[in-house]
Amino acid sequence: MPPRPARKALNAYHHGDLRDALVQAALHEVELGGPEAISISALAKKLGVSQPAPYKHFADRETLLTAVTAEAFRQFSAMMRAAIEKPSKQSKLSRFAQLTLDFGLRRNGIYRLMFASRTMACAPKGSELHSAAIETFDLLVEALEAPAVGLLRERSALKIWASLHGVVMLAEQGLLTGQLAQVSREELVEDIVEETKLALSVAINGKTGQ
Repeated sequence: MPPRPARKALNAYHHGDLRDALVQAALHEVELGGPEAISISALAKKLGVSQPAPYKHFADRETLLTAVTAEAFRQFSAMMRAAIEKPSKQSKLSRFAQLTLDFGLRRNGIYRLMFASRTMACAPKGSELHSAAIETFDLLVEALEAPAVGLLRERSALKIWASLHGVVMLAEQGLLTGQLAQVSREELVEDIVEETKLALSVAINGKTGQ
């Protein structure tokens, strides 16, 4: 009896689909184990392709991580855009900030890849990753719902981002319970939102003389 032909892996991909398949599979692995969980050889095995196949699309692990981070930013921006454009009694900034907190705690592996890894820090200006990150920052500026006066909005956006990042990273490590001030993480973020909006309004009025 002739030997049976080897069964094709159920999740095997055609060459034309492999780049996106690798990015999506890597995103899943990052969500489970953070950036350090990414292995090109493991992804190739998972997708049912030869070990050299991924290197036709990505020169090395860092190149793959860069593409994965850019895709994470695009997905994050799409989620944020949907949230701030939806009718709500909450301000756009509040929705942006609370969703960032929720995302950072529930999907911390991806959050760390985006905002706490050398991949983002090394992205050159004008690159796919840099452009995707700027889109997210522009959404934050938009969420401030304030007129453009110099670079006041951009400075406020940087300030609130730094504060939100601190809350997410401390809370994820169990170092921010809020017990001393009897405040929840969500309430703390809302305080940051209100203080940011007030400070920006005062700064704009000071510049325009209103």
